[in-house]
Order: sequence, then structure tokens, then C-alpha cells
Amino acid sequence: MDIYWEPVWLTLKLAGFTTAILLVVGTPIAWWLARSNHWVRQPIAAIVALPLVLPPTVLGFYLLVLMGPKGMVGQITEQLGLGLLPFTFEGLVIASVIYSLPFTVQPLQNAFASINQQLLEVASTLRASPRDRFFSIVIPLARPGFLTASVLTFAHTIGEFGVVLMIGGNIPGETKVLSVAIYDHVESLEYTQAHWLAAGMVVFSFVVLVTLYSLNGRLQSGLVR
Repeated sequence: MDIYWEPVWLTLKLAGFTTAILLVVGTPIAWWLARSNHWVRQPIAAIVALPLVLPPTVLGFYLLVLMGPKGMVGQITEQLGLGLLPFTFEGLVIASVIYSLPFTVQPLQNAFASINQQLLEVASTLRASPRDRFFSIVIPLARPGFLTASVLTFAHTIGEFGVVLMIGGNIPGETKVLSVAIYDHVESLEYTQAHWLAAGMVVFSFVVLVTLYSLNGRLQSGLVR
């Protein structure tokens, strides 16, 4: 049973770390993209969305070069005594954060952009600080966006293949996530094992989407009321 649960646990762990990090990192990025009129906004938005159009192997290749022994990041991590990031769980997390960035930022950006600016202006006249306005007005109104971003990021990370294979390889217990385990079984002609893991991912994806649509519908109804 370890051959099933080990990659499943590692995948859930990777998705959890990636989602948590991206909610912290992606929220200020999404807020700035939703509210800024600066000329650099469009280039930054394009950079954020780049993983949506780049083949995963291309992104994985350049991350591998960047974090390798001759890359800028690799040289810095070696000088700090951290070693190299490729083929480690930490390297997988960094690659997943970059690859899943648009799945966090874009739902949050849409949620922030839909908030009525007048509400924030009224709160400002009542001497509410920017921090108070954000946590007491913006976050409650953007709950559907946070839910969508969390679920999509988590589910997308679980389904990653090209990037995690390029950066993590196929090390059992360290970087062999669920998608790589399925590929490994298929390559070894172990179709029964591959079927169980693949079918589990299909069921998981379906349940995630149904839950997301249901919860979003309830949140939207609550906000309208």
C-alpha cells in the first residue's frame, strides 16, 4: 500500500504548501493589479499569466538551469550552505509556486476589481486605515475569490506533471508525486496500478469542482442578500 499512499501524501503536502504560500504572495500582487493604473501593470500581468501559455517542460527547464550549479539561484543557495534545489522537495515547492501563480492571482484580481470603490472611500472618510479597510471590507467581499483561488491552486498543483518531473525527477519519498507515479506505472506497463491512481485523480477533480461551484453559489447568494 505504500506505493499508493507515499506519492499521494507527498502530493497533498506539496499542494498544501504551494496553496498557503501563494495566498500570502498572490494577494498583494492581485490587489495591486486590480487597483493600479501604472504603465508597468500590463507587463507584470503578462508575466504572472505566462505559466498559462508556456509548456510546463519549458518552464521546468529554465527553472532547472536557474537553480542548477551554474544558475544564479543555485550559486546563491550554495553560498548560503543550502545546497542545490533541483531534485528536492523544496525545489518542487518553488517550481509549483511559480507554475500555479496565475491560478491564485487571477481569481483574486477579479474579486478585488469587482469591489465597489465607494465602499472604501466611505470607510476612508470614517478614518479607517488602509489596513482596516482591507481586512474589514475587502477580504469579506472577496471571499468567493479566495475560495476559488485556494481550490484551483490546490487542485492544479496536484495535477502538475511536466514541471515537477523536470525539477524533482522521480525520487521515491522525496519528489515522486502522484502524477509522476502514474507515469512511472504506465512506463512499466503496470496499468492496474496506474488505473487506480488515475481514477482517484478523476474522482478528486470532479468532487473539487462540484464543491467549488456549490460553495461559490452559496457565497454569491449570501453577498447579494
